[in-house]
Amino acid sequence: MFEVLLVDDEALARNDVKGMLDWEKHGFTICGEAQNGAIALSMMEQHTPHIAIVDVSMPAMNGVELSRRIKEQFPMVKMIMLSSFDDFDYVRTCLMNGAMDYLLKHRLNANALLALLDRAVMELQSEAREHKARSVQTQIIESLSPVILREHVANLARDVEGAEESLLAYAKDNDLYTHAVNYGTAAVQIVPFLLVTELLNDVQKNRFVQQATDVMQMAVGDVQKRTVGYVGEGRFIILFSSEERSELAVTSQINQAASALSHSLEKFLNLKCVCIIGPRSGSLKQLVASYRKADQEMNDILYQGMHPATLRDALIVEEKKQLLLYLEQLDGDRIHHTITTIFATVRHQPVYAMTVQTIVSELLRLVEMSLKRQFSHIATEDVQLIPTRNEFGRMSRVSEIEMWVLSYYARIVDFIKEQQAGRSYSRHIGKAVQYISDNYAANISLESTAGALNLNPSYLSRLFKEETQMTFTEYINRVRIKKSCMLMESDAYALKQISSEVGFLSYTYFFKVFKSITGMTPQAFIDHLKTSKK
Repeated sequence: MFEVLLVDDEALARNDVKGMLDWEKHGFTICGEAQNGAIALSMMEQHTPHIAIVDVSMPAMNGVELSRRIKEQFPMVKMIMLSSFDDFDYVRTCLMNGAMDYLLKHRLNANALLALLDRAVMELQSEAREHKARSVQTQIIESLSPVILREHVANLARDVEGAEESLLAYAKDNDLYTHAVNYGTAAVQIVPFLLVTELLNDVQKNRFVQQATDVMQMAVGDVQKRTVGYVGEGRFIILFSSEERSELAVTSQINQAASALSHSLEKFLNLKCVCIIGPRSGSLKQLVASYRKADQEMNDILYQGMHPATLRDALIVEEKKQLLLYLEQLDGDRIHHTITTIFATVRHQPVYAMTVQTIVSELLRLVEMSLKRQFSHIATEDVQLIPTRNEFGRMSRVSEIEMWVLSYYARIVDFIKEQQAGRSYSRHIGKAVQYISDNYAANISLESTAGALNLNPSYLSRLFKEETQMTFTEYINRVRIKKSCMLMESDAYALKQISSEVGFLSYTYFFKVFKSITGMTPQAFIDHLKTSKK
C-alpha cells in the first residue's frame, strides 16, 4: 500500500477527497490528515508518507512554503497540489519546488485524482529501481555541484582553448557518460534578451540567467545526462547524451526535451526562446562541430539569412536627431510618424531579430537622454504609467513592439508636458502654460492664448504675472530660448534655422533675447558647448 497524507485547512475538502475513491482497492491508504503545513511537517517527521496531497492556500504555513520544506527534508515524497484559479502564481512556485502537478478544486474528480496517484506510484517505483541500481561512485558524482559540469559544457560553445579536452578529462575522472552511445547539442536563444535585461544591473542579470538555467535544466532532466550551460547574451548550449542506439529514438528524446524546455520558459518565466538542434554525434569529441552547426543556424534565423550590407544595424544619425528634436518640441505627431517609418524597415523581421532589438534599444535610450537633458533629477523608472519592459517577453510580432514603443513615447511626451506645466498654478494659468508648451514654435501672443482659453487678455495678463512672476512675453521668450539651447546642443541646425524652429520671426530679435537671458550671444554659447565637450 502506498500511504497518502491529506493537507487542507478545510475538513469538508478533506472529506470530499477521502470519499472520492475506494483507496485500498487501488492500492492506497490515507495515513493521516493535517490542517496546515506546520502540522503536516510534524506528522511527516514521525511517519513519512509516499504521497502528499496539499492545498495551496492554508493558514500558519501555506502549500508554497510546505512544498519547499518537503523538497528539502523529504525529497522522495511526491506532492500533488490542490488549487483554485486565484492560486496559480503560488502553484507555479510549488511546481518549481518539486510538486508533480496540480488539480483545480472545482474540477476535481475521481479519474483525475487517480491518474495523478498512479503517476506518482510509477515515479516512486522508477526512483526505487534507480536507487537500488545506483553504485556508490554514482552517488558521489551526484553529490557534486553541477556548476562545474555546466561550465565545462558552456566553454565548448565559447570556443575556449582546450575546452573539449577539459570536458573529456572531467567526464572520464567522474565516470560521466560511461554508457552513452549518442550525443547531441542544441543552441537556445532567449528572446528578446537585450530588451528584457538592458536596465538590469549585474546582480539582477546574473539572477535572471540563473533562473532561466534552472528552469531549462528542470525541463530537460538529469544534469549529468542533459546539461544546460550559459554561453552569454541570452544564448545557451544544451548537451544531450543517450544510451539509445536508435537514431529515431534519440531524435525523439531530444525533440521532446527541447519542447519541454520552451514550454517551461514560457510558463514559469514568461519568456520565449528559439531552439536549434545540432547534428547527432557518436562521440563527445564531435560536440563542438555539432554546436557550431546549431549556432550558425541560429544566427541565420536571427539575421534572416540577409547579407550584413542589407541590414540596418541601428538608428541612423538623422533619425536620432529628429526624434530628440521632436521630443524637445513635444511634437507627438512627428514622433509617431518617425517611429512608424523606422519600424516599416524591420516589420518583416521576426521579433527576436537582433536588428529589431538594437533599434528598439536605441529608441529607448533616446527617451532617457531627452529626460536627463530636460529633467536631470528625474529617472525614467520614476515616470508613472510607462509599460514595463517585462512585457517584451510576451511579444511575438514586431507590430506589438512597435505599438509598445509608440505608447512609451506618447506617455513620455504627456509626462514632460505635465512637468513643464507644473502643479502649483491655478486652473487658468496651468492651461496657459500648457498652451505655450504646445505652441511656442508658432506665432502665438497673449491675445491668441487668451482667445484659445476663452479668457479676457487683460485678466490673463494680470493673473499670469501674479502666478509666474513674469509677463507673458518674458515667459514665452524663456521657453523659446531654453528650446533653442537644446537644439544648439544637438549640433544639427544652423542658428537662423534654430531661431525659426523655436518661434522667433526675426533672427535679430532672437539674438537680442538670447543674449539678454543667457548673458552671451548664440555663437558664444555654441563655442562654449564645444569647449566643454573636449
